[in-house]
Amino acid sequence: MSARSFLDTNVLVYTDDADSPDKQRQAIDLCADCRARRRGVVSTQVLQEYFVTATRKLGVDVAIARRKTQLFGGLDVVLPSVDDVVAAIDLHRLHQLSFWDALIVRAALVSRCTRLYSEDLQHGWTIEGLEVVNPFR
Repeated sequence: MSARSFLDTNVLVYTDDADSPDKQRQAIDLCADCRARRRGVVSTQVLQEYFVTATRKLGVDVAIARRKTQLFGGLDVVLPSVDDVVAAIDLHRLHQLSFWDALIVRAALVSRCTRLYSEDLQHGWTIEGLEVVNPFR
């Protein structure tokens, strides 16, 4: 089985960003690959952030964003617990991450991912065996 990979919100959002066609193609290909290989992971936080960003920032029609949220929900979905929120607070404090980024990192860790695809965190950074990869680099 391939290594599990966590997709951050920005990867999902770029699938709709026609103003960044190179990133859009890369994001679509990455999401399709993760889905086909059954190794992609997202969290409920990522799904929520995707919907809000796609509809508010990119102007994606609500019905389309809703359907894409359902499709992205076909990946493995992590539901953060209270323990995960507390652990994210600790990651936030220890690594000077925003709380929301720390919650993403925590979700990736608890879902046993080895890779976190994100444009928001430092490419190459590793924490507890989780490597941050900027797929648009």
